[in-house]
Amino acid sequence: MDEELERLLEQTKKVVMTPAQQEEQRRSFAYGNTKIENDLITRQMIDEAADRLAKKG
Repeated sequence: MDEELERLLEQTKKVVMTPAQQEEQRRSFAYGNTKIENDLITRQMIDEAADRLAKKG
């Protein structure tokens, strides 16, 4: 593996995301995966569903 790539991969192991960053990443992941299967999905729909789930939790 390229040395620069290895160095960058090692750096990522030290990254600590804030709860807000984790939530943003989770929603982005959900959007990206559902959009593949259903082109009618919007980011707003993902945000609304996530907000509803957070209230139940």
